Amino acid sequence: MTRSYHLPPGPRQRYPGEFALAVTRRPLTFLAELARSHGDVAAFHVGPQPIVLLSHPDAIRDVLVTHGRQFHKGRGLERARILLGDGLLTSEGDFHLRQRRLAQPAFHRARIASYGDAMARYADRRADQWIDGATLDIAREMAGYTLAVVGKTLFDADIEGEASEIGEALTAAIAAFNFTVLPFGEALMRLPIPAARRFRRGRDRLDATIYRMIAERRAAAHDRGDLLSMLMLAHDTEGDGTGMSDVQLRDEAMTLLLAGHETTANALTWAFYLLSQNPDAEATLHAELDALGGDQLSAADAVRLPYTRAVVAESLRRFPPAYVVGRRAMTEYRIGEYVLPPRTIVLMSQWIVHHDPRWWADAAAFRPDRWLDGGSAGDAGRPKFSYFPFGAGGRVCIGEQFAWMEATLALASFARRFRLELVAGHRVVPQAIITLRPKYGMTMTVRKRSR
Repeated sequence: MTRSYHLPPGPRQRYPGEFALAVTRRPLTFLAELARSHGDVAAFHVGPQPIVLLSHPDAIRDVLVTHGRQFHKGRGLERARILLGDGLLTSEGDFHLRQRRLAQPAFHRARIASYGDAMARYADRRADQWIDGATLDIAREMAGYTLAVVGKTLFDADIEGEASEIGEALTAAIAAFNFTVLPFGEALMRLPIPAARRFRRGRDRLDATIYRMIAERRAAAHDRGDLLSMLMLAHDTEGDGTGMSDVQLRDEAMTLLLAGHETTANALTWAFYLLSQNPDAEATLHAELDALGGDQLSAADAVRLPYTRAVVAESLRRFPPAYVVGRRAMTEYRIGEYVLPPRTIVLMSQWIVHHDPRWWADAAAFRPDRWLDGGSAGDAGRPKFSYFPFGAGGRVCIGEQFAWMEATLALASFARRFRLELVAGHRVVPQAIITLRPKYGMTMTVRKRSR
């Protein structure tokens, strides 16, 4: 006898694929409207596929942590395999656990601290090129900066000369991602259409760089202090004792290249935008930075920058680069009175929960002080999973501490030398694809500061 499942309420689909188009074309609006009209547990269908949006922190905790083993990655990460292969973001089960064990030492706290000086140095190198009064696309500037950092820390290579080509290749690959989540998206990407051709050219360009680095490192056969060296030298002592193949190294390097470059660039871009719109917060930041002294920051300075880190934290709340997490239920799953069938897609949106006034006082405001000791009392009792910019559970971002270090030191390094003013009339529109980018870039005027 066929089991009858009790799904949550949701909007009715008028024709097959309607919601697939809505989610890919205007995902933030669609998810916000769904949560607002149908509450903390809402459902819709894309064809026969049931999809449930969870918006309560306790339900999110249960899916990501308490019952995490009952779920695999969602549709988006499944389709991301065409770019990332079987890296940490896309792999599953025992293979994912093995890869995470092999990669974990590369993100040890002491190892990350050793990269801090490079993070600050590359920020200063980028800022050295800025001219007082110049108008720049800060989204592009931050992408160039984070690409240089990931090149140094991942490959121990100066790839700033290739930054433009690599950045364009990443942009082409990310722009094509919307096609992959549509019904028959994988088939579309095999056709000779312009988006598919741009994607393949971008992926091939990235592969050429990564495989070249792997070959050079195999030939050198020693630890150069970068993440790739750590991955190559690691052996699974808890498993079969082997290391990673070149294909596995490529997949992990591609994952780290995208995750370590794209997300932090977006976080910094949104931080500078928010500071430009909030002069009091900007002034408090500058006061903290001016009190530091010295010419160049180092990893040791990160702990002396509580307000700078608070600016990063609040920026991640307002504009989370990872704006939605998806999981697929592998078994029947109960949420309160509802029973979800196996293979239901469960979505949990940082964009929705991070702006929920139930958990956040002045949710629409930019309030870095809420992250400081003695911050807003209105935020004091919020549930833990009302904030999850790096995910949670067994698939929490392995590079979270790396990202905090880089974003804090980079923001401090740029902001102690320059103020950034949004150019009048520039359109600021969040574009949600793989990450949350500013759709039209972020055109700003740089103003040199005197300390």
